[in-house]
Amino acid sequence: MAKKSKKATSSKPRKTAAKAPKRQAASLTPAGEGGPVTLAEAQALAGAGAPSKAMRRVGAGGAATPAAGPSPEAVAEEREHLKQQQDAERERRLREYTDTMTIMKRRGARAPDGKALAKARKGSAAVRAGGSFKPLQVFAEGDSWFDYPPFLFHGGIIPRLQDRLGVPILNMASAGDEVRLMLGVEERKRLIKTLVDGCPAGEPWDVLLFSGGGNDIVDNPMALWVRDWDPTIDPKHHLDSTRFAAALAIVRAGYEDLIALRNKLSPNTHIVLHGYDFAIPDGRGVCGLGPWMKPTFDLHGFPETNRAASQAVVTEMLRQFAAMVKSMTIAAAVTYIETQGTLAPKTSSWHNELHPSSDGFDKFADKFQAHLKEQFPDRVA
Repeated sequence: MAKKSKKATSSKPRKTAAKAPKRQAASLTPAGEGGPVTLAEAQALAGAGAPSKAMRRVGAGGAATPAAGPSPEAVAEEREHLKQQQDAERERRLREYTDTMTIMKRRGARAPDGKALAKARKGSAAVRAGGSFKPLQVFAEGDSWFDYPPFLFHGGIIPRLQDRLGVPILNMASAGDEVRLMLGVEERKRLIKTLVDGCPAGEPWDVLLFSGGGNDIVDNPMALWVRDWDPTIDPKHHLDSTRFAAALAIVRAGYEDLIALRNKLSPNTHIVLHGYDFAIPDGRGVCGLGPWMKPTFDLHGFPETNRAASQAVVTEMLRQFAAMVKSMTIAAAVTYIETQGTLAPKTSSWHNELHPSSDGFDKFADKFQAHLKEQFPDRVA
């Protein structure tokens, strides 16, 4: 959920975005050449690689510290450069996903880690000769829970889930993104195109994984719906429910539009949602970004010696958020993964205020895999 930096990265103008890796000829392997492949084998054939150097430098949705006193022109040009980098990274992900999935659909997909999907699903039409299966076609939109920097550890949920499913996931998430932006003009256009075009390897998308809302309710605006410290009232009542409901209404509108677009453009695509977990407002950031919650409690006079009080407010916020997200499942083919309460309530469960530890992300990836297996038993190992 890391919030994006609003600072420029340098006063030096740059003219072009980093070039994405070239398409590998191996990605065009004809059908019938060799047998079914695992995800790792297909990625090697497709030449799928690490994020571009430009995006590794950008990091967790933010930027490096700017030189002193950048001019307005330099700031504008640097913003444009950052946008070009982000566009180039999305193009790279799309190209590598397309190449990898095309190979797996042509040759057949084998389950990861030697798992025999055919034995578990004996007689299923989804399982082909040789133990291969029809790969699930999944794309993801969201924030840093899906797009955590891979240079910190093995990224967020999506790369871990890929490994478990044994199929690529087109990850269009962006660290720091907010629902109001994901469903705003520019990103909505991209979402519409992705739904209309369907999987670039053919056929509609099976699943849309969505992670959003965390960034909408933390950071600077959070000060608007937290009251000044009053030791005479229950800590959770320091959340101004009326104001917080107004913030949640914007997030809800985004979720409603997401589902409406799916219904109109790709009605057979299954949407999967989640509600994060009970983050700890302990003042830890990452890569020069954050903290996103503790400054609000400091501003409103919460005692340093009573962390349980600020934790109670965050827990109440997240419970109300989860209730809102769960209410979206009244729509057909929209399901919710119960993620709250997954992590032990201690700081070692978290990498910083908003993001789980590496082991924590593994736990959430396990939950996503189990949930998709329930929804698509013949296509998930």
